[in-house]
Amino acid sequence: MNRLKVVTYNIHKGVQGLGPAQRLEIHNLLHAVEQFDADLVCLQEVRLHHRLQARRFRRWPHEGQAEYLAPEGYEAVYRTNAVTRHGEHGNALLSRWPVLDHQHENISDHRFEQRGLLHVTVQVQGREVHVVVVHFGLLPMSRVRQAEQLCAFVTREIPAEAPVLVAGDFNDWGQTVSRILARSGLQPSQARHPTPTFPARLPLVQLDHIYARGLVAQACATPQGRIWSRMSDHLPLLVEFDWGEGA
Repeated sequence: MNRLKVVTYNIHKGVQGLGPAQRLEIHNLLHAVEQFDADLVCLQEVRLHHRLQARRFRRWPHEGQAEYLAPEGYEAVYRTNAVTRHGEHGNALLSRWPVLDHQHENISDHRFEQRGLLHVTVQVQGREVHVVVVHFGLLPMSRVRQAEQLCAFVTREIPAEAPVLVAGDFNDWGQTVSRILARSGLQPSQARHPTPTFPARLPLVQLDHIYARGLVAQACATPQGRIWSRMSDHLPLLVEFDWGEGA
């Protein structure tokens, strides 16, 4: 295998719409994940459970959304970021390759937003690849502090020579986060031309990114078609990587 196909996708907890117009999209998302045919699928806003929605929607999955969305043969890793009155949600990784280890770190910057990072080590044809799935905050200074905490985590927990992927919803359409992550050698998959991912109905800004160290992005795209604007408020970002020199 010469290339590694990676996807990041904020699935909006598998539900779209407001109030009485809410509709369950988790079953369509299942087919979407299968269509990606990716090696690694990084997901944000993934429900572990939600008591009210489970009662409202007759076809609500019995298992957590990460397990439900994992195609046959994939391993699902989920960790909770936020605990609410009626349920929990967080980040997940669906991996075609064996999972060696995983851990979670709280990166909440204030009490109104519960945020976390999920770190998973996978083995791809004998090579260890470190994948970090994140969902940053809505406030600019929160994102700065979370980016700095992420860099500290990478330095502390991941060997300097190991390939690293950091994927997720960064809630940032400027260059501030990119400049901070560059200190840890993490480079964006598209340096010159943004790939808009939000809002899904009329993508104007790129909030979703995949940064890499030790891997080189060769192709970056979002899927096209009206169906994608129905499943989430974000579009998925698909990136193909080649192994960097020495990998």
